[in-house]
Amino acid sequence: MTPRAPQNRLVAIIGATGTGKSDLAVDIARRYNGEIINGDAMQLYQGLPIITNKISHQEMRGVPHHLLGCIGLEEETWTVGKFVQKALSVIDEIRSRQKLPILVGGTHYYTQSLLFEDALADAPSQNENNGVQDLSILDGPTDAILEKLMEVDPVMADRWHPKDRRKIQRSLEIYLKTGKQASQIYDEQRIKQDVAPENGTPGSNQPVQHGFRPRFPTLVLWVHAPKDVLYPRLDNRVMKMLDQGLLSEVESLNTFRMTSDASTGSPVDQSRGIWVSIGYKEFKYYHSALIEGTISKVELEKLRTAAIESTQAATRQYANRQIRWIRIKFLNALYGAGQRGNTFLLDGSDLSKWEERVLWPATEVTNHFLSDHFLPDPRTLSTVASEMLAPKRDYDLSQRPELWKKRVCELCGTIAATENDWNLHVKSRRHRRAVGTKKHQENHIAERRDDPESLRMEPTGESVDILESHMDLISEQSSPK
Repeated sequence: MTPRAPQNRLVAIIGATGTGKSDLAVDIARRYNGEIINGDAMQLYQGLPIITNKISHQEMRGVPHHLLGCIGLEEETWTVGKFVQKALSVIDEIRSRQKLPILVGGTHYYTQSLLFEDALADAPSQNENNGVQDLSILDGPTDAILEKLMEVDPVMADRWHPKDRRKIQRSLEIYLKTGKQASQIYDEQRIKQDVAPENGTPGSNQPVQHGFRPRFPTLVLWVHAPKDVLYPRLDNRVMKMLDQGLLSEVESLNTFRMTSDASTGSPVDQSRGIWVSIGYKEFKYYHSALIEGTISKVELEKLRTAAIESTQAATRQYANRQIRWIRIKFLNALYGAGQRGNTFLLDGSDLSKWEERVLWPATEVTNHFLSDHFLPDPRTLSTVASEMLAPKRDYDLSQRPELWKKRVCELCGTIAATENDWNLHVKSRRHRRAVGTKKHQENHIAERRDDPESLRMEPTGESVDILESHMDLISEQSSPK
């Protein structure tokens, strides 16, 4: 007999793009009388099912889906605070129908902020409608937002990379809506964590440690596939997107953009919102060349190949960022909240064994979770689970302000917002090349200093100026009058 979902339970399904999260969510929903909440920022937009990789109506198999295709193309993606507000409202509606809410999506900072009541996403609710501050600056250029943030909250302004629009925007939004600095809210949050009572939540099997307080008991199912399996799968998906009509969606976006530019008198900002979705920005130049028909077939095919390769690379990079977020931020937050026993990794590397390695284990632990039974040790599900369920590092940088050290490379001009970014930069080819060039210049100067003869033979700046002036005079005298 399928257990009835306790009213305050939630199942969250996470993982990199292309791992089968949506399919698993539908299977769990059908077995346990659930409804699904979208947690993917790009899938909030109306239309564009190919570019945003939305689940099709047929694939939903009758399961209600929420927060899917609910905002217009002209809108920015929701801030994390707005997503949390909307998602909590939907969760309450689902529970009012005695159904199980199931969150699924790849925007993991949305998921993480929804699961914990102490998350910074809750800040606007303290004074959401104060009406004192003008929020229009949040739609302006990133430089202007950063300048304002530097004025009102220099600690947070110095925390972020100057091109990290989402984080800069969010920090200023918190101040404008609450009247409190985001850095101050972080400090208050850490104090709460330090004094949090050591009691767990139902179904967690573990006490709360220092960390965020969970909003409600949550079962986390992480569908995972290693890079050597996932990357070819993602590359193939890009080719399928082309076959399914990717270029027609690029055309519709271009048409929308040109219409908007003409009606508003100003160009659409393509640095954010739907315009940064993977697939549009990579193919827009090829599509324009295809429509204009002004270049040869050979050059056109080169553009097409470059667009495909760029889209495939961007998709692989996105999947890698998602996995890094889970292992560095999400696992630390979950474990710090006493949810180690509620977090399960499912091996989705072999699609031919999906039922055996993903569906059946997920069904079993969900059944235990909803029945309020003790859950098995997540590390025992598979070898890959025992390896990947260990956080990549034992802290979340956002909770360690003493490690917030933005640095600028004097040689390259590169800005590193974290110690890890700095270490990656100093190991990069660009930086090593710059160091080598500087050493070569220093060695050359030292050699000249040690060899007085070379100094006498090499013209000084003053002698070069005199010679150039003399040559100019000769040129003027010899030129026809």
